[in-house]
Amino acid sequence: MTVSATATVESSADVSPAAEVGAETKIWHLAQVRENANVGKQCIIGRGAYVGPGVIIGDRCKIQNGALVYEPAVLEDGVFIGPAVVLTNDLFPRAVTPRGDLKSADDWHAVGVTIRTGASVGARAVCIAPVTIGRWAMVAAGAVVTKDVPDFALVVGVPARRVGWVGRAGAPLVPDTSSDETGRFVCPVTGELFREDSRGVLAPSDPVH
Repeated sequence: MTVSATATVESSADVSPAAEVGAETKIWHLAQVRENANVGKQCIIGRGAYVGPGVIIGDRCKIQNGALVYEPAVLEDGVFIGPAVVLTNDLFPRAVTPRGDLKSADDWHAVGVTIRTGASVGARAVCIAPVTIGRWAMVAAGAVVTKDVPDFALVVGVPARRVGWVGRAGAPLVPDTSSDETGRFVCPVTGELFREDSRGVLAPSDPVH
């Protein structure tokens, strides 16, 4: 195990000797970090959270209490995982084979959830692998994500559907009333401008000065 000298690992946490933990990361009570997991710098792994074998977590991520991050999930920098979130890894979950034998690791192929930079997944949401949550997107609490989420999208419900857009601050974007051009939005917190193209893809534009 490579644990940075500046990391904090509570005594009741279970961190595999084969895991890596970056500088200034905090792993709290009863959390489990499995073998070959790689946790970046300045992360917070909350009480009772689970990080599966080989999971990759970027820098400055927050994984809240009781969240379950199953392998082979990949979280980029600045990702927020709310309390009791589940990132699944099995398309067709069964405890036994068709013959009734207990399944082993060789009897199934794990598929993972990918969460891009800055995205947030709200409390008790479930992401059904394989899906990708786009950059700075926001998944509402209790949502069930069954398909990819675009960058900056706000998705809610079961199954999750897009109901709006959010900026980097997390606040819903509002129409840009300073322009007659359609498909322009502005973040009410940062003033950053965005444009939605004909494909329904949102991307930042020039910031408001």
